[in-house]
Amino acid sequence: MPDDLIRPLTDVTAPIDRARGLPNSHYTDPATIMAENNAVLRQQWAALAVAADVPEVGDARPIEFLGQPLLLLRDDENRVRVFFNICRHRGMILVDAPRKIEGAIRCPYHSWCYAKSGKLVATPHVGGPGQNAHPGIDRATLGLAEVRSHVWRDVVFINLSGDAAPFEDVHAELLTRWAEFEQPMYHGGADSSFTLDLATNWKLAVENYCESYHLPWVHPALNTYSRLEDHYHIEEPGHFSGQGTYVYRQLKGDDGATFPDFQGLSSHWDAGAEYISVFPNVLMGVHRDHAYAIVLEPVAHNRTREHVHIYYPAPVTNAALRAKNARQWKDVFEEDIFVVEGMQRGRAAEGFDGGRFSPAMDGPTHLFHAWIAAKIEAAQ
Repeated sequence: MPDDLIRPLTDVTAPIDRARGLPNSHYTDPATIMAENNAVLRQQWAALAVAADVPEVGDARPIEFLGQPLLLLRDDENRVRVFFNICRHRGMILVDAPRKIEGAIRCPYHSWCYAKSGKLVATPHVGGPGQNAHPGIDRATLGLAEVRSHVWRDVVFINLSGDAAPFEDVHAELLTRWAEFEQPMYHGGADSSFTLDLATNWKLAVENYCESYHLPWVHPALNTYSRLEDHYHIEEPGHFSGQGTYVYRQLKGDDGATFPDFQGLSSHWDAGAEYISVFPNVLMGVHRDHAYAIVLEPVAHNRTREHVHIYYPAPVTNAALRAKNARQWKDVFEEDIFVVEGMQRGRAAEGFDGGRFSPAMDGPTHLFHAWIAAKIEAAQ
């Protein structure tokens, strides 16, 4: 195992005025990152996708996560579920492209068939030609292997190890903080989602998102009305961190039209908004009239895909305004690309010791580093 994982990461979990960031190997060394992924992505509640990826009953989407072939599926009870995307017979991949499952999920190899609930329902010729049953094949015990999952704010979280505490317990503080937003929200559709491919480790996208320190230089247009001094830190050690603003400016169309508001919000949200990283790999934002989720897909040690999805309080909203909103957010998120990719390239410098944190400005980012380090040490 790499030395960085053998040596306690006490310099990372130290108080912020003495702490250093994670060592370079956590961004550049595949072996170190594999051990880290086990501790922070496999053993925790990690974001996989959004329920809007499978909007109708029978919709199925294959997804690879940490090298594992998974199947996101909406079953006949309209429940979003995650299974290992393999037949229990010989391990054949069941679904190789997004599609609608009209009846059963049929293995293309020997035609074993599974209901959308995962139950094994047919085993053609398993007992010999024309014999579709065999005493040694117990269908009741050979259903699809299901991955533990939980949907919150349309994000599908999974716990691959199966032994994390219940999602509601792990994120109790965040559920309470955003309780006002526990109401229906609707994906904006094709014009309200996009994907960004980044040449960086996924953690650097989280680190950048957590803080507002970079706004004046990286987001100058945004900073003209939502200035650095208009922001506040959000810090919940061991769970989430981020930033909020007191001066959210509602988007308006050329005719003055706006999106409808979420119902019953307190006055804080009249001009306030919050942007939180839910550890480990989902970035969320809430506003009076829309919300978004960014699922970070860890493609490789130096590659990440950001899957961005925007939601609204009503099922039908102004299409032109939705497109304008998506374009505005895409512009903002694209401004961050050179930063996260530049930091990734910088991690090749042998002289870099993990860096330091501004005690006044980097609190949210330090909390994320400390969380990563604590999970690694707990997994050893």
